Amino acid sequence: DTEETHSNMAARPPRFVFFVVFCITIGGLLFGYDTGVISGALVVIKDEWDLNSTQQEFIVGGTTLGAIVGGLFSGYFADRWGRRTITFLSSVVFILGALIMAFSKHYSVLIGGRVVVGLAVGAASMVVPIYIGELAPKEFRGRLVTLNVLAITGGQLIAYLVSWGLADVHDGWRWMFAISAFPAAIQLCCLPWLPESPRVLIQRGQDERAHTILQRIYGNKVPESTVDDELESMRRSMRTETAASYRDLLRTVNFKPLIVACMLQLMQQFSGFNTAMYYSATILKMAGFSSTKSATQFSIAIAATNMLMTIVAISIIDRFGRRKLLLISFTGMIIGLALLGIAFIFIVGLVKITKDTCGEYIKCGACALDDRCNWSPGSMVCAPKSSTLYTDLTDNCEPVNGRDKAGTWLALASLIFYVALYAVGLGNVPWLVQSEIFAQGIRSRAGSIATATNWVSNFIVSVTFLTMTLHITASGTFWLYAGILLLGLVFVFFMVPETKGLKLEDVQKLFAGTGLPYRRRAVSRKNSQSSSVVGSRSTSGEITNTQLLRGSQE
Repeated sequence: DTEETHSNMAARPPRFVFFVVFCITIGGLLFGYDTGVISGALVVIKDEWDLNSTQQEFIVGGTTLGAIVGGLFSGYFADRWGRRTITFLSSVVFILGALIMAFSKHYSVLIGGRVVVGLAVGAASMVVPIYIGELAPKEFRGRLVTLNVLAITGGQLIAYLVSWGLADVHDGWRWMFAISAFPAAIQLCCLPWLPESPRVLIQRGQDERAHTILQRIYGNKVPESTVDDELESMRRSMRTETAASYRDLLRTVNFKPLIVACMLQLMQQFSGFNTAMYYSATILKMAGFSSTKSATQFSIAIAATNMLMTIVAISIIDRFGRRKLLLISFTGMIIGLALLGIAFIFIVGLVKITKDTCGEYIKCGACALDDRCNWSPGSMVCAPKSSTLYTDLTDNCEPVNGRDKAGTWLALASLIFYVALYAVGLGNVPWLVQSEIFAQGIRSRAGSIATATNWVSNFIVSVTFLTMTLHITASGTFWLYAGILLLGLVFVFFMVPETKGLKLEDVQKLFAGTGLPYRRRAVSRKNSQSSSVVGSRSTSGEITNTQLLRGSQE
């Protein structure tokens, strides 16, 4: 009985669980730091090395390219070697990548370092949610897996703080990259005390070790019979599984959740969020925040919003459920992007950055986007960077009238609103759902494909964002992202079921049979209390297909 289990486990899991989750989520912290630090570093590097927009996009995209490879192949090796070993390897690669970037003297070496770090980021982004999901008690799984997203947002916030602190330091960008080696070293020190996933141990026939770890996870307040039942449920699930290869992902019962996981990851990236984080300092300079340091300061406010709202998500996700938070998140982000597009009309105008000469730009924001041009505040004209006619040329844009100031502050407010709604749902639910909806035999393989989908989408968005702002305007780019999210909202409504409160072995039943998964709302508190149909246990401790069918009909 769920209530009995709640009372047995008291208000929260044992300290051992928090220690394990802390050690594992260092991978999430590094994920967030290495993807966030480039925002501040890039503003300095592009001036120091005189990089054009394409070169900037590939420095950002280098980590994403590595993450595609790391995310895709780490699933296979996580099944062969275990979750713990992949965590160890990712820590080592994080350190190696940090040192390459910190000591890079050439553009190509820096990109190489970014790709190496990307391998670790991809592996961590795949294995951490699965690792935590398999270790966490089901009553706390939502909150514990979402702690990884909190670590990611915390890493991004730390990255912005470091970037701000080192913005005016000579070679400060090298220290920005080097600092990421320290958390990876801490994780390496923690690894001797990290247990392997009990489900992996059962697959290896090490049932006694799995039982010991489960007992430590559930704590002394839970009777041993509960641990025995959990262990038997895992054994029973694995005995009935036949999926053991990538080909088995094409079976209907596996393909449906794969589509859900991949689409959620696709939408997470095509929402434009990570682009907003990568280029937040650049976006805010476009929006009229005059200096690199002031733009970075407001980037810190954006990252802090992301982290604080992730904490809110942790506190409500196991009560509200995954599906409801997604619907709220999509709706709010669409509104935020629409307003951001309107703000940029005030700042830049609906101007394509494809003019033949710099003098054709009449707004500083548009002028600053063109790599060839700088703005003269005194003369209020746009001129080539090489021009000797003006002594005050700059790529910083000060608001000069009420319209510009309104646009500047509307841009900041809508960006913060957009980030807040992202953090509540779309920022964390895809990773949580991905760790829940697959059977044990294919969880890592399916997770690696979904993770690779995330990073492929991330790469596409990150290397096209600045180019799109040039050709379809900044406003058009944000509105395009809003349109994609509108399609995602429809997909979530019809295809994403609720999974809160279910054992991992039961979640896959939501995708059994025909019909749309969302009709099987197995964990609706109202349904489970009124009809005890879906979310209640059968005598064997599992949810039966008959109950699922009855819940669907109701």
